[in-house]
This record gives sequence, C-alpha cells and structure tokens, in this order.
Amino acid sequence: MSSVLTELRKQLPFALLGLDTDNDTVFMNETLKGYCDAANIVFTRCRPYRKNDQAFVEQKNGAVVRRMVGYRQFEGLEAAALLAKLYRSARLFVNFFQPSFKLIAKQRDGARVRKTYSPPATPHQRLVADARTSDAVRFRLQETYAGLDPVLLLRDIRALQERLAALADTPPAMRTDGVAQPIDLFLASLRTAWKDGASRPTDRPIVKAKRGRRRPDPLVKATADLRNWFEAEPWRTGSELLSRLQTEYPGDYPDKLLRTLQRRLKVWRSEQADALLFGPFNTELPIQELARPN
Repeated sequence: MSSVLTELRKQLPFALLGLDTDNDTVFMNETLKGYCDAANIVFTRCRPYRKNDQAFVEQKNGAVVRRMVGYRQFEGLEAAALLAKLYRSARLFVNFFQPSFKLIAKQRDGARVRKTYSPPATPHQRLVADARTSDAVRFRLQETYAGLDPVLLLRDIRALQERLAALADTPPAMRTDGVAQPIDLFLASLRTAWKDGASRPTDRPIVKAKRGRRRPDPLVKATADLRNWFEAEPWRTGSELLSRLQTEYPGDYPDKLLRTLQRRLKVWRSEQADALLFGPFNTELPIQELARPN
C-alpha cells in the first residue's frame, strides 16, 4: 500500500493533502495510518454503517471501471498485466478526451427540483482552468495532451478489452495472443460501430454452459414409442399421447408427467417445422404432414 500511494502521488498533478476511505480493513490499518502521518496527509474515514458516504467516488466504478472491464472475473498475473495496460490507456482517454457535466446548484420548487450544470469539460480542461494550478503543472499537462491521439488510445483500449474477454471466457489451452488491428481498419470499423450498439468486447454477454438434466428422464423407456406415435399422427396432443402411454404401460406413467411430455412434443414439432422450411435435419426420420387430416 505504501509503494502504491508513493507512485500515485508522483502521478498526481497536485499535492495529496488528505485521504478519505471507507471502513474496509484494506485501508483501516496501522500501515496506512503510519504512512499518512509520516507524509503529513490527513487520514479520515467515512461514518460507520453509512455506505453512501463515498457516493461521489464510488459512482466512477460504474461510469469508468465497469464500462471498461465489464463484470467478468479476472484472475492471475496475466489478467493483472492486461488490466494495468488497460487502465494506463483508459486514464489518458477519460481524463483528456471525455467531457462530463458537473452539478453547480439545485433549487427545489415544491416537488420539482431544478438542477444547474456546468458546461461539459474534461478533467484536464477543468484542472488547467483552475486558478490554483501552477504553471509547471499546466505546461506538463499541455505537453502530455499534445502527444496523445484519441483514436490510437481507443484502439488500444478495444484490443486490451478483447484480450481480457478472451482470457476470462476461453480455456487456457485455446487462447491466442491478440494484437491491435491496423489503424486504418480500426477507423473503418468506427464508421459502422453505431449500428451495432455497444462495441466494447467486455460488454458481450458472458456465455454460460447450458445446464443439463439434473434428474433421470422419466420417459426414457417410452421415448421411442412416443416418437413413433407422434410421427404417425403429429396432430395428437400431449394428453392423448399420455392416455395411450398409460394404456400400453398401466401404472408406470402417472398424470403428473403431462407437462414433461408436452415439452417433449414442443421440441419435436419445432424440429419438424425446421425440416419443412430448411430441409431435413435428419434423413433417417420421415417428415409427416403437420396438418391434421379432414
């Protein structure tokens, strides 16, 4: 923690005068308290059992962090290295090229609240415009800003997000090291990105394996007979097939299996409909007319 804070203070464009944390033991410990005392940093904490005390800081978890890395679980040194590279590019992109509004005042008129916001500006623009910012800091910020290209930063961010998503979703044996695509291809993809909605790879849904059957199939012994009856008379309902099944196998198949049989019929009818529209899915199974004869 001490080394992280020391490096953080080197990167800040202003002096760190105070540090306010929540009540997590990661922060509330003698190591951090001793570091703050030695560096003349005022160390405070939020009120106990007031989880909304850090609202203005925690909101950045949703506006920046989650939008960058999503909600996947990343583990290991490889993920840590990729996250460090992503945050390095994201820090520059957000602070120098993403403007935001700031709430200036609120006025309540009965049940209506009127809010006044400042003109949109980036954190870099707000810091440069602040009268308390020294000329040396302004010069350093302007020098950093002049050397940045937002398109290149965005390309690097997308490439790192792609690698992080693949790292979380792909088994280790199937992973491939991705590289950033050429800038001309990336620019071409930006022209149509708005049509596809969110283009961040970390926003893709997390693919989960479909849960298999957890109980033994109660119709496993009669599936062949049921399939033959269905193919011969596809208009038969689940109740009619269950009645026939109970006649053929008395006492083996109770009425409570009706819903299971109806779900089975739904799958078979869907397969036959696909075969009629797009060609036979299985040449071994004959396709019967779905309409009930007059």
